[in-house]
Amino acid sequence: MQANSIRIFSSLSLTMVTHKEFQNAGKVPGLQIWRLEKMDLKPVPKELYGNFYTGDAYILLYTTKAPSYSLHKWLGSECSQDESGAAAIFATQLDNHLGGKPVQYREVQGEESLTFQGFFKSGIKYMKGGVSSGFQHVVTNEMNQKRLLHVKGRRSIRAIEVDMSWDNFNKGDCFIIDLGSIIYHWSGSECNRFERLKATEVAADIRDNERGGRAKMEMIDEGAEPQAVIDVLGPAPANIASAEPDEPVEMSNRKKASLYMISDASGSMKVTSVAESCPFKQDMLSPDECYILDNSKNNKIFLWKGQDANKAEREVAMSAAEKFVKDKQYSNSIQIVVLPAGAETALFKQFFFNWMDKYETTGPGQAYTIGSIARIEQVPFNASSLHSNNAMAAQHGMVDDGSGKVQVWRIEGGEKVEVGPATYGHFYGGDCYLILYSYRLGGGEKHIIYIWQGLKCTKDELAASAFLAVQLDDSMGQTPVQVRVTQGREPSHLMSLFKDKPMIIHLGGTSRKGGQTQAGGTRLFHIRRSTTQATRAVEVEPSAKSLNTNDVFVLKTPNSLFTWKGVGSTEEEMAAAKYVAGFLGGSVTAVTEANEPAGFWTALGGKKPYQTSVALQKVIKPPRLFGCSNKTGRLIAEEVPGEFTQSDLATDDVMLLDTLDQIFLWVGKDANEVEKKGSEKIAKDYLECDPSGRTGIPVVTLNQGSETPTFTGWFQAWDPKLWEKDPFEQIKARV
Repeated sequence: MQANSIRIFSSLSLTMVTHKEFQNAGKVPGLQIWRLEKMDLKPVPKELYGNFYTGDAYILLYTTKAPSYSLHKWLGSECSQDESGAAAIFATQLDNHLGGKPVQYREVQGEESLTFQGFFKSGIKYMKGGVSSGFQHVVTNEMNQKRLLHVKGRRSIRAIEVDMSWDNFNKGDCFIIDLGSIIYHWSGSECNRFERLKATEVAADIRDNERGGRAKMEMIDEGAEPQAVIDVLGPAPANIASAEPDEPVEMSNRKKASLYMISDASGSMKVTSVAESCPFKQDMLSPDECYILDNSKNNKIFLWKGQDANKAEREVAMSAAEKFVKDKQYSNSIQIVVLPAGAETALFKQFFFNWMDKYETTGPGQAYTIGSIARIEQVPFNASSLHSNNAMAAQHGMVDDGSGKVQVWRIEGGEKVEVGPATYGHFYGGDCYLILYSYRLGGGEKHIIYIWQGLKCTKDELAASAFLAVQLDDSMGQTPVQVRVTQGREPSHLMSLFKDKPMIIHLGGTSRKGGQTQAGGTRLFHIRRSTTQATRAVEVEPSAKSLNTNDVFVLKTPNSLFTWKGVGSTEEEMAAAKYVAGFLGGSVTAVTEANEPAGFWTALGGKKPYQTSVALQKVIKPPRLFGCSNKTGRLIAEEVPGEFTQSDLATDDVMLLDTLDQIFLWVGKDANEVEKKGSEKIAKDYLECDPSGRTGIPVVTLNQGSETPTFTGWFQAWDPKLWEKDPFEQIKARV
């Protein structure tokens, strides 16, 4: 960098502590964008949000109602080093102005973060040129425009300006031929309907925002170009090239991460390895230090700032991360995210096993969602309102109050054997079960097939349970929703089917005569009541480390029977404990936490540390939606950026909705047969490569048109009639 540039940056750093543009920064929720122009910040007109010149640098600030902030420094592919340096200084000043609270991102053209992409649901548009070329962000309603935009992507939409030539066209993508007064949406012969739909949204955004609605829009197909297009491009060639297939996303890369501690970000930075692989433990992060989480295999670097870390280290965190990237000789296009403690994003938390947020704290320590995904607020459970509140149904996993009809079968010898109602609610780890639940909704009968798989069942029983579930589903016209459940991970609705009795999960054994395993001499049952008032008693390892101060436990030995009441437990959990104790048999000794007799600890093998914090609770996490496709021969998994909607469900794909506690697989009616039959493997692969090491999460498979409120409730304003007409034909008719 030249000496005069250094003096400019130094002057900026020292004298412009509070830029005039910062006065209104972060004052109201929403997005604000500035462009660097001659080492100064200039606001971009809101009508042109989403347009970026490749020769420029930009600063973006998104503010939520919390308030919380995400601060983005965007660099075009042709941005100069001077502009990049000035953008870094302005970003640091804005971060300081907001008290160091923003999550900071370094965005490079073509490699933007999901958070950034979520700001522009109609797509990001890259324009040629920049300030130095005289191109300004001005709303002029220019009617003699001539440009060609290549639209790429099904979920992450990018429109890239290319030379106005047939050489840049291909059969598999959509293009926008922008002639100012008329905007042509051109679709290749190999382009699918979902891609056409998304490209139409880009064209409509140009018409409605850049042209203020004054331009006309016309949709044309390959080979049907009007004279106006031929006048600009010439006659279309006989053989337009096919598109190159999208690059498959290796889902296993999500697990490849390492953790480093940095000791002095302001001087000679020392990097010390903390852990070579994930999932990490949350207590590896000391509040006195700063850390780098290296997920370069997935093109991401995170820098976490401890709240008690050295002030100088925290202020130059982005510079420290950039130096780390340079020292490691990583690509300059890598995504960098700087996170203050308490504002960790979902993408960061996923690398930690069972990340916990402090529920009671506020401000920087509050758990919230950054970016354009709407904050998910807990809806209190009210059984009488389930059918009128889909958000409640989704958050609590309840299609109804569990008062419908229940049938239970145990898998024996490759067949299903009906279980007597007297033993409903008891599930043994050596067995597999099918539970058919029938209920009425909207005047019709609906069905759910639960496939419960014990941890100690045989492989043959596992295979038979899946096969028999499909057989039962086929016999009912493929209308039921299938839910695969692993022992100990039972969803609230399944727990509610057994009325006022707790669901009892036995660690091993079987309900058959002459079971494979016998119950141990010492048994410990963990009892917890869900937010839906359903209770489950799960047999766990008989050890003191299994205890939890928030719950109730029942301890059975050959000579004694205890109920243990944790400080944070409820009376309803105690009532369930009495039922379990009655089933186990014996004279009960009731003990409370901190008042245990010596015999209690002896039965558990001695007193050991256990979960004693009542302040740590799991909070509602933002759901994540992925499109899964194998049309290129390998699995492509692409996350939908921002606040997803029903229209993001591609009818020719399998969509995966991750709500943390369970996985939904939505099978579009036009998905290919391999995707349909392999949907369960998609969920299995997804969970196996989860950086947090989640296992046993319930998987719900449902087909387009058979959605339950527990699924639709995660989507705002769900429209059951959306697909009665082809969405592309609908938008085409409006155009």
